[in-house]
Parts: sequence; C-alpha cells; structure tokens
Amino acid sequence: MSINSSIRDNKKRGSVGEFLNEHIQNGSKLSIVSAYFTIYAFDKLKNKLKNIDNLNFLFGEPTFIKDIDPNKNIKRDYKIEDDKLQLPIESILQQKSVAKECTDWIKNKVKIKSMVKPNFLHGKLYHIEQENKSEKAIAGSSNFTVNGLGLGTNSNMELNIVIDSERDRNDLKNWFDDLWNDNTGLVEDVKDQVIKYLEQLYAENEPEFIYFKTLYHLFKDYLNDNENNGLLDEKTGFYETEIWDMLYSFQKDGVKGAINKIQKHNGCIIADSVGLGKTFEALAVIQYFTLLNKNILVICPKKLSENWTVYQTKKSNALSPFKRDKFDYAILYHTDLGRKNGISKADGINLDTIKWGNYHLVVIDESHNFKGNPLEKTKDDGEVIWNRPKWLLEKILKEGVDTKVLLLTATPVNNELKDLRNQISLITKGKTDALLESTQIVDIAQTLKKAQTDFTNWADIKKNPNRKVSQLIEKLDASFFKMLDELTIARSRKHIINFYKAENEVGNFPTRLKPISIYSKIDTKDRFYTYDKLNEIILEYKLSIFNPSAYVIKNEHKYNNNGQTVLNFSQQTREHFLIGMMKVNFLKRLESSIESFEISMNRTIEKIERLEQKINDFKNSKLKSSVGTLDEYEPDTDEKEETNEEHQVGKKLKFDLADLDLDKWLDDLKNDKNALVSLHVLAKDVTPDRDAKLIELKKLISQKISSSKNKKILLFTAFSDTANYLFDNLKDWIVNDLKLHTALVAGSENKTTYGKNEFNHILTNFAPMAKKRSLTNSPNQDDEISILIATDCISEGQNLQDCDYLINYDIHWNPVRLIQRFGRIDRLGSKNEAIQMVNFWPTKDLDGYINLKHRVESRMALVDLTATNDDDILNEDTIKELIEDDLKYRNQQLKRLQNEVLDLEEMEDGVDFTDFTLDDFRVELLNFLDKNKEKLENAPLGLYAVIPSPSGNNGNLLNKEFKNNELKIIQPGVIYCLRQKNELKEGTQINPLNPYFLVYVYDDGTVKYNYAQSKSILEVFRLVCQNQDKAFELLCDLFNNETQNGSDMSKYNQLLKSATTEIAKLFDKKSNAQVMNSRNGLFTPIENRITETDNFELITWLVIK
Repeated sequence: MSINSSIRDNKKRGSVGEFLNEHIQNGSKLSIVSAYFTIYAFDKLKNKLKNIDNLNFLFGEPTFIKDIDPNKNIKRDYKIEDDKLQLPIESILQQKSVAKECTDWIKNKVKIKSMVKPNFLHGKLYHIEQENKSEKAIAGSSNFTVNGLGLGTNSNMELNIVIDSERDRNDLKNWFDDLWNDNTGLVEDVKDQVIKYLEQLYAENEPEFIYFKTLYHLFKDYLNDNENNGLLDEKTGFYETEIWDMLYSFQKDGVKGAINKIQKHNGCIIADSVGLGKTFEALAVIQYFTLLNKNILVICPKKLSENWTVYQTKKSNALSPFKRDKFDYAILYHTDLGRKNGISKADGINLDTIKWGNYHLVVIDESHNFKGNPLEKTKDDGEVIWNRPKWLLEKILKEGVDTKVLLLTATPVNNELKDLRNQISLITKGKTDALLESTQIVDIAQTLKKAQTDFTNWADIKKNPNRKVSQLIEKLDASFFKMLDELTIARSRKHIINFYKAENEVGNFPTRLKPISIYSKIDTKDRFYTYDKLNEIILEYKLSIFNPSAYVIKNEHKYNNNGQTVLNFSQQTREHFLIGMMKVNFLKRLESSIESFEISMNRTIEKIERLEQKINDFKNSKLKSSVGTLDEYEPDTDEKEETNEEHQVGKKLKFDLADLDLDKWLDDLKNDKNALVSLHVLAKDVTPDRDAKLIELKKLISQKISSSKNKKILLFTAFSDTANYLFDNLKDWIVNDLKLHTALVAGSENKTTYGKNEFNHILTNFAPMAKKRSLTNSPNQDDEISILIATDCISEGQNLQDCDYLINYDIHWNPVRLIQRFGRIDRLGSKNEAIQMVNFWPTKDLDGYINLKHRVESRMALVDLTATNDDDILNEDTIKELIEDDLKYRNQQLKRLQNEVLDLEEMEDGVDFTDFTLDDFRVELLNFLDKNKEKLENAPLGLYAVIPSPSGNNGNLLNKEFKNNELKIIQPGVIYCLRQKNELKEGTQINPLNPYFLVYVYDDGTVKYNYAQSKSILEVFRLVCQNQDKAFELLCDLFNNETQNGSDMSKYNQLLKSATTEIAKLFDKKSNAQVMNSRNGLFTPIENRITETDNFELITWLVIK
C-alpha cells in the first residue's frame, strides 16, 4: 500500500515494521539504534532478518552494563521478552522456541553494543544497506519491540520520519559508524550478555528455581518492606544474644516475622501450635526491644507466672539458662487488670502508683483469655467499673507512650471469630480502619463479621452436611486472609516438618502410640456403688442447701433478678442448674478418686450442719431479719477442677431468712445430710489398700518402670485433693521399692522427694534436658525426679519432653485440656521415639457417660451464654442449637481420644490460623535470597519447569515419599502464576495475593485449585519442587517432543484458557458478593473486570507430567 507521507506513526501513516518488511532484502546490512531489542519483534520479522548479511545493533541505553558509578547498579530493563502489557499471553508460552531461534540468529549474524552513559542517546534509527548498495533509513521514536514497530494488536503511537535524502542517509550512517567504532569509552560490546540472558529463556529450568521465582513475585512488597524499613536493627547486637543462639531455625524465622509485624502494624499474634516454643520466641522479641531500651510488660495467667519470673534478670533465678542476656520486663497477672490498689503478687508492683501507660511493648500470654468485649458498667454509687479487656485497652494500650502488643495463644479458630476480633482490637487499639493504609482493609469489624457469617453458614451441618475446609476458604473474603496473614505467625507441627529439616536440628517429633484405656473398679471388695449406680442415686438428691429460692414465702419479687430476667432464667432456674452441677461434681470427684469423693461428702455435710446451726440460731433469736449471701456454702476452690470456672453461675443474691419457710428447709437439709452421711461412711471404708483404681495405677507404674529405659511418668488429675492423695500413698513405695524420686505440683502446693521444694525446681529436676538444667546454677545436678503428679496448673506452657509416658488419672470433660496435657511431652526436641497416653475412664458405658456430661453442660452453657450481656443477642433456639453443635463436636473428640491422640489444629472440622497465613513461604524465600538474589532479579518472566507427578509413571524420579492424599491431589496438569495487567486497588478484597493469581489445572481442564486456594497451590508447588535443583532431563525431552520444542503450545494454551476462565468466574462472583454483603464493599468497574486471557501476563508456570 502506497503511503503519501514521510511519517510512520504506527497508525494511519503506516508503521516502522511495514517499512522494514518492505526494504529488508536478502544480503542486506542493517544498523539499528534502539533502547530495546525483543525476541518477539525478531519473530515478527524473522522471515526477512534470517536472510540478511549482518546487523549492528546499538542499545541507546546502558541496560546491560553498570553505571559510571561502579557502586551503583542500574535496574535492568532488558525488554528482551517484549512489552508485558500488550503482548498476547499465549505468545509467552512459546517464548522458548522463539528465544532459541533468535539466539542462533544473533550468534551468526548480529553484533551488539550498548551506550555506557545513561540518558545520553534518545533517538532511534533503522538503516538498511541493500545488497545493490542502495540505502534506506527511518529515524524517530520507535524501539525494536512488537508495539514499537507497529506489529502488535494495540501498537504505540510513534513519530518516525523516512529519510528520503541520500545525503542525510549517508550522514546518519556515518554518525552511527562513528558511535559504533568509538574507542573513548562511549560504547561497550554486550553481545555475550544478551546471549546469556536469552539462553535463560530456553534453558531447562530447575523446578526449585521456578518455585522461588514465583514466590519472589508474589511477595515482592514484603521483600521491599523488609529491605526499606530496617525492621531488624542489626546494630543492637540481637544476633549475638544467648536467646537467639538457643532458638531453632523455625523459631528464628518466627521471631523475625513477629518483629516485622509489630513494627509495621503495632502488634502481632503468635499462634504456633502447642509444643513449638512460643515462650522462647516471645523472650527473643522481648530481648530485641530490651536492646532498644524499651519498657516491657508481660501479662500472664497466675498459673503461668513462674514461666516468666524464672528469666527475669532482677530475680537472679538459679534455673535461668541465661548468663549474659538481660530481661528487664515487669509482670502482672490477668487478674491484676482492673485493680486500683494493693500489691500484685506477680512482681510486687504497687497498683496504687503504677503508670499503666508507660510500657512500649506488652506481651500477653494466653491472650485468648481476653476474647471478651471491652465492657463497662456503672455501680449504684455511680462508680464506673471496667472489665479486663476494657482496662487493658484503655489504661495500658491507649494511655501514655505508643504501645505495641505481642499476643501469645495456641487456641485455633473454631466456631467463634468474635474472640479473634477482640484480640485484634488490642493490636489496633480499637480502630476499625487501622489496617487501611497497609492492607486496604476498610473496616476490620465488618471483615470479621462477614467472615463469621460465612463460617456459621459453612459449619451448619443441616445446610452443609458434606462440608470441607476448602469450601470455606473459597467463600471467605480475601480481606480476611489478608488481615490474618498480616497480623499472625501460625505454624503447626506439620508445617515445621514440611518447611524445615527439623529432624537434622532437633530430631523428629515422637510417634504417638494408640492411647491405652483403663476401666477400673472403685472398691476391690465391691462394697461401694459402681459409678453408674451412684449416678442414679445422686440424681435423686435435692441438695437443698443450694436452693434457698424454693423456700421463699414472702417478698418473692426481691429474688427474681430485681424484676429482670435473661431469656426467662430466674434465680430459681439458676439454682436448679447449680444443683445439677453439684451433683455432677460429686460424680467427677468420684471419677477422680474415692478420696476426693469422700472429702466432698464431708465438706458438704459440714456446710449443711453450719447452715442448720445458722437457721436454728435465727429461729431462737428475737431478730426480725438476717440478710446474707450463701457464698460460704458454695463449692470450695479445691473441690473444683483446676482452672474450672463453671461454678460461677448467675448472680449472687442476698436472702433474708425471715422471708423463707425455715422449717421446711430444715427438713430437706436433714434428709440430704442423712443421705450424704451414708455415702461418706461407705467411701471412708474404701481405704488405700481397697482402692482398686490406685492399685491399678501402681501396676501400670511398675510395668512402665521395669520395661523401659526411660523411667519418666507424668500423672495428671483435675483435683488437688486427688493429687495429694496419690502423692501421699505412692511416695514411700516409689522411693523405697522403685528407688526413684517423685514430686507433686498442685497450684499453690508443691512436694518433692528430691531437690528444692519449689515449682520451677521440681519441673527442672523432672525434665532436666528440656529445662536446660546443665546451663543453670541449680545445685541439684546429680539425680532426677522420675514420677511427677500434677494438676492442670501445668497443662499449658511447660516443656517436659524428657518424659514419654502420660497418665490421665481422670478425664477432663473438655478434650482440649487432655490434648494440652499431652502437649507437655509431645513436643519438638523430644529424644523419645514414641510417647504413650494412658486414660482412666470411669465406665465402659462411654455413651451414657457422655450423655450425662452433655445434658449438664448444655444447660450450663445456656445460662452462662445468656448472662454475658454480649453484643450479639440471639434468640433462645439459636443459642441452644449453637451450644448443641459445639458440645456434640467436643463429645465426638472425647470419644476419639479412646483410640488416637489429636492435634489441637487438626481436630475434626476445626480451622486454624495456619490455613490463612503465608509467612512460611516468605521466610523460605528470604533464606533462598541470601545466595540467589541476583539470579532471581534478573531472571525473565514466563519461565517454566517440568516436574513428575508423584502418582505418575515417573514419580520415582522425585526421590521422596508422599502421603495417600497428596498422591491423589497432585495429578498431571499445570500451575500457572499470572499477574493482572491493570492492578486494581479494590482487588485486595477479592484476591489476597492481588494482583497475582495462582491456578492449578489438571490435564483434562479441571481446575483443582483456584486463586482463592492459593495456599494449597503453594503447598503443592513446594511439595514437588523442594530440593529439586536440577532439571528432569527425561521429562524435558518428553515435553519438548510433545510441543515440538515449544513451537506447538496448543494444549497449554487451552489449559491456560481454562485457568483464566475460572479466575474470571470466581472474580465476578466474589466481586458481586462483597458489594452485596458488606457496606464497605467496593464496586469493580466493568472495564476493570477480568474477561479474557489477555488480562494477564505470565509470571511462571510449572508443568506436572
């Protein structure tokens, strides 16, 4: 087509590409100046270019060489692959064959030089000397790219002039030759560098490199934050501290991640699983901020205080393994929050004068205890009272200096996200938009509310009987993932095994043997009731001591919650539930030991007698009134299970004896006393030599001691009375007959036959390896405690993995507590190959036992839930349904504990933090970057690797074992990593990795995982690519034959189309849902929505064959 213009603008006036196609002839000699050279521009012109004599190509910008300043590297922008925003993505799949063809051509016919000085030469020139010596030339703005030459579907608008004058053409050629032949340092030969770069495009890549190349792009922002913020100030000497040297690799990574999040977001939740060492991770974070001269406060439960006091420098505790590190933190109990005066027993702090807002970092151990809403109430005298979460938020976090927060918890996300919301509010100090700038999350509360709705609908067995975690993950908003990913560090033992070579550093996790179940009698002479029979008897008792409301005959209105009820729960109903709980508590005490049961009978009888005396004294007096509460008649602390708060039922009301039918009450009290006296007498007759359960326990201990090199046994009971009974009756036998030492830890009471009679000394002497006794100044280094009897005061936060044998002498009704107990010995760093749990069950009729437990718990949970004044008031039927579902779930787990030991995060139907966080991948990338940063930075886009499917014919090439479910999942197909060309700000609410999308599509076109399941895709990616640092030549040959060396990519183009179609469908679905369901939802304009393959650029792809 003849064009009547000297201008070539790639539009109406023709293109540079057309000019070149028209004038390049066989044997032509070309001279080109351009900022870029791309293989796809070559591909468009190759029919002409392959037949030229030669080409001298001069880069107008020094893209392949260093700047004049030898200490500064220019960011490399080679443009070898072509303009990423315009080139069809299918072309990228073929870049291997194009790059190979282009490289061969360059080697034979092209010389390449580059300007050394940047921004020195801006013009573009194309000069052609034909074989007959005639010349053609065009100059202007067009680079040697597809769109620069006007050969693309959406070419650039350019301004180029065809040089018609022979004089000007000669002048341009002379100008080019002067530059080309310069020997003053203006230009440099870069042909070898270009060829080296091009060779990457068709080299067979090692799978591991493609995995890390993918991570490099996904987490580029994270890498920039890490680099720019200087989050870890190495000048502090942090990496030379003792605590840092004591950490395992995964703990070091967790600590670095936590400090990063604390600095960036003001706080972090460490939610590593039981047994992974959260306390030491927290100590390392504390040490870092101590080195920065920050004031630090640790807030912990009372029962865990000695876990923290042992390391305080000012205490100079002989059991601390740290000789150089200074730990100058203060300690308060959870229960100290809200107190306005007195001395805290945690650390001797005067609460009258404490400056609550003076701490730069607050570490909260067992932070799930602050899951409640921050609340306040006004007393009758006008005084405003704050609950603990409110006190923490207002007095410690908001007042005074800028306070950062580290939360420690092992509690997974189960049925309620509200507790998570309130913990996150501690980090954000109650600001719902605190994450807007860093994560584009508009409203944290709304994000969690939406997630809770999704979770509740997913967890509903009726609506979703075949639910899977993958369904929930697809349903949840991307902003929820983003929030948890930004704020939490969460690793499970599975992640530690998969991501770290833990066995090389600390040994394997021990194998959990199948639990042993023991069903013992109560009395060897069978003169005491069976557990089941006693249940029937006790259920008939009135226990009128706990039921004064039944005897009110005057002024009834005074005893009905001041005229108010919550879901019709009157004071009478509350007392009815308390009676039910007391009856069950009697059974729990019997389940624990005949001694505890006897003590409960005796204590209750004594209380009845004191009440009888009080009533008779009133009757015999001339007083007209006697007002008081019944606190002194309620259950004693040591009658309850350790840490059990179930007895706090309802509000305590004051009763006036003048309002009660005292004669009727005395009659019922007498009947109760007579019945309990009979039981007490029978129980007292069961002495230790008749105690069948105690005898069974001694037999178990003897068998363990005689058959194992490891003599350690950890014996748990829920009641301190039982713990004392066992210690008193086993101590002499253990010391004299077994020639071993034993000890007791039961809250405030400790006893031992070896070493100091102090809590931490006892635990150190029981587990000297785990507690690093050899590094301490402990005077007791020559012997050990072998058998430790304990209550649940040590069921959390203790490393006792020297032991391999744990006995539950009674069954805690909450299965989580049993798993926590076992977590004391089921820990990283155990030297035991296997560990054993033994459970004493009260009856073989487990269904009947659980039904009894279920009836009581469901009633009590209903009272407790409706008395909390929570902010989401539900109707009674809904509450009952929620409670029923939760209890059925717990009962199911309790049953499972007969046959297996569960992980907290792997309890059936549970979802934990590790499902939402990607820190493992980030840290793994950081470690790889240490030696491979330049290679990753310079590697082109569109690279791929071929890996065998573990279930396929070549699976043995991977040289590793896979689990059955992994074999089922990892089928032949492709994992694509794509980047959306027009990045959307609102995309963060739809895609947690915005603007990147991951898709795993099988060979038959089925999408196994879409972008909402990015973590699953990354786990597959990692599983097959880990340590695969060489290309699989056999598979590469198969792939090359299949694709004709990359020239026929029709199969992979079709799979790519399936992947992008799935992305577009889910993107639309999520986009519409978040607009409809959230008041903060952002509408995605139609023009920005994903509609076709060309919306993406290809970052990497992994072929699984």
